[in-house]
Amino acid sequence: MCGIVGIVSASGEPVNQELYDALTILQHRGQDAAGIVTYEQGRFYQRKDNGLVKDVFRTRHMRDLHGSIGIGHVRYPTAGSASSSEAQPFYVNSPYGIVMGHNGNLTNAEQLSKEIYQQDQRHLNTDSDSEVLLNVFAHELMQKQKLFVDQDDIFSAIGRVHQRVRGGYAAIGLVSGVGLFAFRDPFALRPVIVGKRETAKGTDYMVASESVALDGLGFERFRDLAPGEAVVVKQNGEIFFKQCHDNPRYSPCIFEFVYFARPDSMIDDISVYKARLRMGEKMAEKIQREWADHDIDVVIPIPDTSRTSALQLASMLNKPYREGFIKNRYIGRTFIMPGQQQRKKSVRQKLNAIDLEFEGKNVLLVDDSIVRGTTSGEIVQMARDAGANKVYFASAAPPVRYPYVYGIDMPAASELVANNRSVEEIAAYIGADKLIYQDLDDLIDAVGAGTEHISSFDTSCFSGEYVTGDITQEYLEAIASLRNDQSKANHKNSAPEVVGLHNNAD
Repeated sequence: MCGIVGIVSASGEPVNQELYDALTILQHRGQDAAGIVTYEQGRFYQRKDNGLVKDVFRTRHMRDLHGSIGIGHVRYPTAGSASSSEAQPFYVNSPYGIVMGHNGNLTNAEQLSKEIYQQDQRHLNTDSDSEVLLNVFAHELMQKQKLFVDQDDIFSAIGRVHQRVRGGYAAIGLVSGVGLFAFRDPFALRPVIVGKRETAKGTDYMVASESVALDGLGFERFRDLAPGEAVVVKQNGEIFFKQCHDNPRYSPCIFEFVYFARPDSMIDDISVYKARLRMGEKMAEKIQREWADHDIDVVIPIPDTSRTSALQLASMLNKPYREGFIKNRYIGRTFIMPGQQQRKKSVRQKLNAIDLEFEGKNVLLVDDSIVRGTTSGEIVQMARDAGANKVYFASAAPPVRYPYVYGIDMPAASELVANNRSVEEIAAYIGADKLIYQDLDDLIDAVGAGTEHISSFDTSCFSGEYVTGDITQEYLEAIASLRNDQSKANHKNSAPEVVGLHNNAD
């Protein structure tokens, strides 16, 4: 999962600081690498590297990011390398000069890589599927054989990208001499929202992964990109939208609402906060229906994502809601971290229990989801060590039984705790006295309540049904070989560092 942003300033004011601020707001979507590219008078200015936004960009870097138009990216790595050469945005000089950043995962990246080399005769410098997407777009744009291109040429190229590319993707980029463009995959798996801000000198436009980035910079929500749709914002502030796919269908990733998105975001006109409130309601209803004689004394969330659901669950059960864990905010998300030992160590560094909230009580812990079970097991043990009498565990999401292939680096199926285990076996594995999972139908109802434009969600990590229709067992086995912990450790120890393009180096 990654975060993308782009800004066009109609007033001609520099956008470097606002891109930095937007990436800081979107930091929850990726803490592995960050990058910004700006454009002025026919030249791109770039800074990107591994690390948090605050560490990648220093004053000397910001001063060299000239221009009133630019894009930014924060990354956490999916399958493959995490070297600094794969920090985004990527750049190609042919045709015209193009930069692009991408959120998602291309499921036919291997095939496209071969086509790019053998048919398009273009060179790839990394293993990143984002570089693949950029080169596919660049090749299709080059087919116009024109010295100068406009928005219609860009829309036409994006239409042909949709024909060649499979998977989940939200892309943002710049074409020298034209302006900013962005597009979304035909299923709208990855989010893209457009905002605008009226100024005395015209209308500024912003494109981002989540609406919170717009809010933080004083932009108002204009509209989400529809599945398969693209937008072009010229340097003079003109904006154009076009549907670039023949058969688009809304099926956004439901895990955005469960875990990744900030609760104060709006995605496809759905409030993430309200969706999570409804998740808590659905869990409370399930407990009342199937465990009416429960002996829960207190409801405690596992910070931060589950707080909203836990609060509503406690209210409906008429039980106290308490903050029993204090979080160290400087530790990364643990299910993303490679290696079981590192994850176990990180949990203890990340959370500390308040003994007074646990001692002698029957505690219901609430989390957004359970992936490997490592974190959950450590937290259950922490609750027992803090003096809890009984420890129950509730997940706001159903069992994660299948790998996710559209841009979230969930582990191989064999490393998912729910894979081939019953609920009772999972409860025993994490050491809980009882485990309650959200039902999938209830999760869909919770997220989709009141929406008419979305008829379905991608629930593949829960159901094993992949909306793009191209996911085979062979593909799942291939990504499993890249995503299992041992493979990641081997890759980290053996992969050479590739020196990438840095126009704005240290």
